[in-house]
Amino acid sequence: MKDIIESVISGRIFSVCASATRGPKQSVGSIELLRGHGVAGDIHAGSWHRQLSLLARERIDEQRAKGLSLEPGAYGENIVTEGILRKDAAVGRRLRVGERAVIQITQHGKHCPKPCQIQRLTGECIMPMEGLFARVLRSGVVKSGDVITTDPQLDRYRFAVVTLSDRSARGERADESGPLAVEILQTLIDGMLVESSVLPDDRQSIEHKLVHLSDDLVCDLIVTTGGTGLSPRDVTPEATQAVCDRMIPGLAEAIRAAGLAHTPRAMLSRAVAGQRGQTIILNLSGSPKAVREQLEIITPVLRHALETATGIVQECARP
Repeated sequence: MKDIIESVISGRIFSVCASATRGPKQSVGSIELLRGHGVAGDIHAGSWHRQLSLLARERIDEQRAKGLSLEPGAYGENIVTEGILRKDAAVGRRLRVGERAVIQITQHGKHCPKPCQIQRLTGECIMPMEGLFARVLRSGVVKSGDVITTDPQLDRYRFAVVTLSDRSARGERADESGPLAVEILQTLIDGMLVESSVLPDDRQSIEHKLVHLSDDLVCDLIVTTGGTGLSPRDVTPEATQAVCDRMIPGLAEAIRAAGLAHTPRAMLSRAVAGQRGQTIILNLSGSPKAVREQLEIITPVLRHALETATGIVQECARP
């Protein structure tokens, strides 16, 4: 991934298009990109990997030079770009679009089993060869003229650590588990620390923080420490389950099973793990000793989990 991270490309949006039906799309003033969904009101939006389609104006102009009369959206693209070519946007790469939105390239081109409506209208559909497809990682409204660019900070695994402790939040006890988790994770995944914070054991505050880190700060991994026991104030598992789309029970089960080798109290942990979009959220116990032991347990699978959840492979740059 080093070559990808070090290379930065920048272009702009020439036009934005949308349609509630299949076939060519219509040029519009702006489109709303919705996290995990795509373009609001567009036929191709949904919970899948081709939520958004992009096509370079440079490639469209090549078709116009052949005598074709082509309006924006003629090939069914949502965004017509300038300065962003297929060769520049590797699968897995993330791009900032406009003032706020973040997208991730998921596919180059597509397979069309039979001639489509667009091919019948234009004579040749270049989307199968030249199109880019993406999913939306952060919502935002985009329009023609907006900048679309890569960002090295987005091409690394992004992680956050949140310590849940009433006493630490009040300053009565130093937070030792959070800084330790940060230190270990930086070694394990060679990622970028987005935030390390301390919160009281308040479910609403925890849920708000997890959503913010996932949806707004585009974190790939959120690790919490503390609040997983049987005390009435231990609400971390409930907050985590409330914001996750689906759970990853094997991670928490493995941690509990291995913990029994050290103490029978491990069976009292209610820690959970799950996913919110592409973000993995993992609960750890509150003591520094437990944090170290529990992160060691998941070390063999952590990178693979991040690769499959995010679509980013750090070992190499893909063409």
